[in-house]
Amino acid sequence: MLNATIQLRIDAKTKRQAQKKFRRLGMDLSSGMKLLLRQAISDEHLSFSPTTKEGETLRHWKIYQKEIAWAKKHGKRYASVDELLAELDAE
Repeated sequence: MLNATIQLRIDAKTKRQAQKKFRRLGMDLSSGMKLLLRQAISDEHLSFSPTTKEGETLRHWKIYQKEIAWAKKHGKRYASVDELLAELDAE
């Protein structure tokens, strides 16, 4: 089997932290990345769910982005907070 090279640009801090974590598992960064890729291929999905610190998934983020884009295009705008509050009080 012919080997291929993958180049990945990542900030130095993330690289150091990943190296440290993989070292604790007894492997180097390259071996850890190979393991991650092989596992994703074997399982046909990621073995973890990417989330934000608030626990939101990528799916949620995409939904939020659509909602924000719709609101920017179609949503009502207010000249001031007082105008918004006056409309809310009227409801």
